[in-house]
Amino acid sequence: MKENRSSFSGRIGFVLAAAGSAVGLGNLWRFPYLAAQHGGGIFILCYIILTLTFGFALMTTEIAIGRKTGLSCIGAYQALNRKFSFLGYVAWLVPIIILPYYSVIGGWVCKYVSVYVTGQAQAAAADGGAFFGAFTANPSEPLGWFLLFLGLTSVAVLLGVEKGIEKVSKVMMPALIVIIIGICVYVLTLPGTFAGLKYYLVPDFSKFSLSTITAAMGQLFYSMSLAMGIMVTYGSYTRKDVSLVRSVNQIELFDTGVALLAGLMIIPTVFAFQGEAGLSAAGPGLMFQSLPMIFAEMPGGQFVGLAFFVLVLFAALTSSISLMETIVSMFMDRLKLGRKTACVAVLVISLLLGVPSSLGNGLWSHITLLGRDFLSFFDFISNNVIMPIVALLTCLLVGWIVGTKTVTDEVTLNGEKFGRKRLYEIMTKYLAPLFLVIILLEGIGILKV
Repeated sequence: MKENRSSFSGRIGFVLAAAGSAVGLGNLWRFPYLAAQHGGGIFILCYIILTLTFGFALMTTEIAIGRKTGLSCIGAYQALNRKFSFLGYVAWLVPIIILPYYSVIGGWVCKYVSVYVTGQAQAAAADGGAFFGAFTANPSEPLGWFLLFLGLTSVAVLLGVEKGIEKVSKVMMPALIVIIIGICVYVLTLPGTFAGLKYYLVPDFSKFSLSTITAAMGQLFYSMSLAMGIMVTYGSYTRKDVSLVRSVNQIELFDTGVALLAGLMIIPTVFAFQGEAGLSAAGPGLMFQSLPMIFAEMPGGQFVGLAFFVLVLFAALTSSISLMETIVSMFMDRLKLGRKTACVAVLVISLLLGVPSSLGNGLWSHITLLGRDFLSFFDFISNNVIMPIVALLTCLLVGWIVGTKTVTDEVTLNGEKFGRKRLYEIMTKYLAPLFLVIILLEGIGILKV
């Protein structure tokens, strides 16, 4: 029931929880590797521009829809327009698909925290990343770490919004910032980092292409938890006296700041120890294979490595908590289940999808879907297909069906000024749909850029 719905204690609790959702593995391994692949500084410039325009518009829309309706994504879209109730179910599919494989990667992070706690840093760096390959190929060990990470996530969600998610985020987010800044300062004292710093921060317009924009846009979805029902759900927990304008600005700043710091931590370090060729490692490989070799050569690398993987674990947990909470919230709203029962249901679903994702890199590596292992397939379907569709239909619903006034009225509910109102209207009605069509066509391979 709406009147019994949990809520955040105020703006700070909401911002930290929403930022905790946005800041995760996408910031810490996906953002740096995409920046490296797409020209460094020019990618950064495109990403910042898109964050301040497209990201701002979609995040404002989702949070406002959630707060206005006081419902999770399925009920929220239905409340806006009954013909678009299907959109809530499509959006709800995204966290259902992402949570299991995300928890598998979170389990890998737990493994590496244990590696550095037990003093196995040299082993993790040996044989050019063979340690990671041997670990993921093991038929049983990755499953254990996957179950541990999923269990930690479930405990936080089971405690509820204020007792679980908000309190966890209030501790984790400041700790994350302190650790990542400390590592960045350490990295910049290393010899040979200037070339990497220049590559990362100075835009080279000769490297600009349409693929730079599409890569930055795709990262924006993953990094800011957009088009997956999370921000709608968190908006529904937000009190009416909370400033949406200030909250969105702070979430954007927090998320983008951590992503930029992650790149500042990783790219100059790889340059210092391996040169530009070291950036060729992609996705999880950059974090689990390249960085342990770098930490092994650093003075105090055992402690730097431990701090780094603790940082990643914090970020991964806050994001997985928001993914699970979104699914649990739907079960509670639509099926009238209690929080405990809903959590158990989500656990069962996550196990059914997560076990194949875990074994897909080892025991079941011979099984593929569309030429991809289970984990890569789930990542592709969620990020390259469903999320652009959800975002596109959301923009069409708000921009052309119910009208942008529905959102702007919610934003200005307490007499607050909406300084980017005109930009919001243009982005939602015209520019964002155009960009999203391009992203979708490229994602499914129809458009080559």
